[in-house]
Amino acid sequence: MPENQLARPRVGLFATCLVDLFRPSVGFSAAKLIEDAGCEVHVPMAQTCCGQPAYNSGDRRDARDLAIQVIELFEGYDYVVAPSGSCGAMLKHHYPALFKGDVKWEERCRRFSNRVFELVSFLTDVRGITGVEARLSGSVTYHDGCAGLRELGVQKQPRRLLTSVEGLELREMAGSDVCCGVGGTFCVRYSDISGTIVGKKTATIEATGADMLLAGDMGCLMNMAGKLKREGSKVEVRHVAEVLAGMTNTAPIAGTGR
Repeated sequence: MPENQLARPRVGLFATCLVDLFRPSVGFSAAKLIEDAGCEVHVPMAQTCCGQPAYNSGDRRDARDLAIQVIELFEGYDYVVAPSGSCGAMLKHHYPALFKGDVKWEERCRRFSNRVFELVSFLTDVRGITGVEARLSGSVTYHDGCAGLRELGVQKQPRRLLTSVEGLELREMAGSDVCCGVGGTFCVRYSDISGTIVGKKTATIEATGADMLLAGDMGCLMNMAGKLKREGSKVEVRHVAEVLAGMTNTAPIAGTGR
């Protein structure tokens, strides 16, 4: 049976650290979207960090330990879905690199990673969703996160769904695929460079005249929201899942838009 024809597949929602700690509404929005796509959603309470900070810092031992915990917790589901291109890419592409040549874990990891998808990609590419029943009165612009775009091929999918939102006007920014400057720990190690990059990004956001900025990765969103807030911008910042799920009754990220 084709993947998109599976009768009510069991999906493990990998919430991510930033969603769990700073924006739980994204997790609830993701769960609603996955359920609306005909799936059974599970959110394992024991889930932890995907290990990306350790991996990017060269700490392969801790990254492997965290990866093993994630694999053991999620490998029983038909799919593993993350509302984050960054974490999704870690699970899908970098986990196999961690276990390459490992007799015990390489194949087990490969089977797990093949089931991993970024949220919007899962909805469109796996479940065949072409539209959502949501409404938003206003204009939005969309930022393509580096990991989601370059490692997972997520670009057309969110725009396809956003155009189905009643009342929404999509305004493309110049260089929507240009990095926002967060880069995981890059923004900490090279804060001056990161600050310059995000300043250029917020200028392109403002130039669209859009009411709202959307993206699919909390790291990018928090970085851009913080800069917009400091600049006194009126642009609201939200995760794309919140708009697609019609769950925009919470305050925007970092108190933006006020």
